[in-house]
Amino acid sequence: MSETASVGTLTCPTPDERPDLWPWSASREGGVLRVGGVDLTSVAADFGTPTFVLDVEAMRGRARVWASAMAEEFWDGYGMSGGDAFYAGKAFLSADVARLVAAEGLGIDTASLGELSLALRAGVDPSLIGLHGNNKSDAEIRLALEAGIHRIFIDSMDEVHQIERIAADLGVVAPVMARLKSGIHAGGNEYIATAHEDQKFGMSLQPGTAALAGLDEAELEHWGVEASDSYAALAAAILNVTDSLDFRGIHCHIGSQIFEAEGFEQTATTALEFMNRLNRDLDVTLPELDLGGGYGIAYTEADRPRSIAEVTESIAASVAATCERLGMAIPHMSFEPGRSISGPSGATLYTVGTIKNVSIEDENGEIRVRRYVSVDGGMSDNARPVLYESDYSVTLANRAPAGEQVLCRVVGKHCESGDIVVRYCYLPADLQAGDILAVPATGAYCYVLGSNYNFLTRPPVIATAEGRPSRVMIRRQSEDDMLALDMGSDI
Repeated sequence: MSETASVGTLTCPTPDERPDLWPWSASREGGVLRVGGVDLTSVAADFGTPTFVLDVEAMRGRARVWASAMAEEFWDGYGMSGGDAFYAGKAFLSADVARLVAAEGLGIDTASLGELSLALRAGVDPSLIGLHGNNKSDAEIRLALEAGIHRIFIDSMDEVHQIERIAADLGVVAPVMARLKSGIHAGGNEYIATAHEDQKFGMSLQPGTAALAGLDEAELEHWGVEASDSYAALAAAILNVTDSLDFRGIHCHIGSQIFEAEGFEQTATTALEFMNRLNRDLDVTLPELDLGGGYGIAYTEADRPRSIAEVTESIAASVAATCERLGMAIPHMSFEPGRSISGPSGATLYTVGTIKNVSIEDENGEIRVRRYVSVDGGMSDNARPVLYESDYSVTLANRAPAGEQVLCRVVGKHCESGDIVVRYCYLPADLQAGDILAVPATGAYCYVLGSNYNFLTRPPVIATAEGRPSRVMIRRQSEDDMLALDMGSDI
């Protein structure tokens, strides 16, 4: 975003103006911001800052919206085969969250041994769990198969053989889906786009890529695939005849922070056409199609995502039309929402420290003043601005942001000039050290991307709900916790 575009346009809308940026319960009383019926100044006083605040009922409601939308739009009464949502645990996962989304009818997608172990230890039914990853370990696959999870997403030919080996050793049949590169680009930053060819996820649909598997022409012919065919077609041919693998269907994921349905619809068309070809060539009926996650949320007033109901309705209509054109049965559909459930359900509290005015020159050559507001966290609790140049909003939490507003940049306390929390914002001219700031929409990809950079300890996650006393969901990491990992000396 250019300096000119930012000046005079970016504010932090109030919960009344843009409730989609905030937890549903957010409001101001006497100028003080409240979430879940709890005064955020009391949260800061009781638990310190930085602190993540999660509105449990907001997250529950957002999970319920997804469950309802999938059940409604893919209802078998409409000639569909049903639909499900699997919460993407990578967005934010804890034992409480795992149980919450499962109770609302969602499954959970995991992407590591840690995420899978947490979901299982939280008591989630294994039949509601999926396992992703482009480089799964034997331990991850073994735990998934021993637990009897719903599905494992195969990402490469190496994994076909790896999962087959472990499944045969355990004497089980592994339920698998093949992850494809659809070639559809949608979403924001290049680093979160996952459907183009030159990236690590999925198997290519491009002609001629079957040869990339390293098989000679005779070996390809053995599987009924020509060198001019795709890597994905070769994988599907092998999956279909492997006794230890139950080939359930196709998975595609096109990126993240996507506001419209068109990218999902195009991906669904590509995947359905490939599934229809496999059904014909392999004499099967693949029963499932998963379109991944990536539906976006509002971080600033410039973001205008459509509602979940609108998006799922549009995708369902497109899927039905494509299947009718192809003359194929509509597969069971699933999505993997994460950010759209946990993101707006959370906010981060910071305490203002030093304040510094600097001189800047805008695009018109005019000299302006920008105020740098330093807070007690930064890139260790929200890495997204430095990773993706992500924009956030911010507001004063301990009093009403009244009076003159000045151009500010909220920055962290790390030894990096890129340690920016909110790049462009307006805050009250009388802001002072000790004030509490709240950054909305931090419930996804903030805590989980956190670090101990500069040996800052990890913040806690505090649950609020319907005015009940705040509860520690994840406790603050202590210095002893952090330093105990160093085995080089008595600390």
